[in-house]
Amino acid sequence: MRFLRSVHPLLAVLIFCSITIKLGAQNSNLTLNQDPKFEQLLTEKRKSNQNLSYNDRYKIQIFNGVSETAKKTLSEFKQEFKDLDGTIIFNTPNYKVWVGYFRTRMEAERNLVDIKKRYKNVFLIKPNK
Repeated sequence: MRFLRSVHPLLAVLIFCSITIKLGAQNSNLTLNQDPKFEQLLTEKRKSNQNLSYNDRYKIQIFNGVSETAKKTLSEFKQEFKDLDGTIIFNTPNYKVWVGYFRTRMEAERNLVDIKKRYKNVFLIKPNK
């Protein structure tokens, strides 16, 4: 019984030391060498993004539903209408496929007529800011 009393504190000290050594081994320094032109390009990109207003353009919504069907619809659209770009927007709980990036309503409506021939439930939108 006396033997166990003297081993118990020794065992606790041994466990404490091993944990402390493992925690200290996690510290390291990381040095990143980056081309200064990269930071310059990022700064220019940030400036240009502030000047663009994406939300004042008209778009056409061609689909509203589940993710897999939205991906399939966008893929088919890009094959058929190569000159128009499209994107998938998630708006809980549905995915929407928006196509085009039209400056004027008249331009958007001209494309809407062509797209309506291929897709049903198509309508013109102007996203809010």
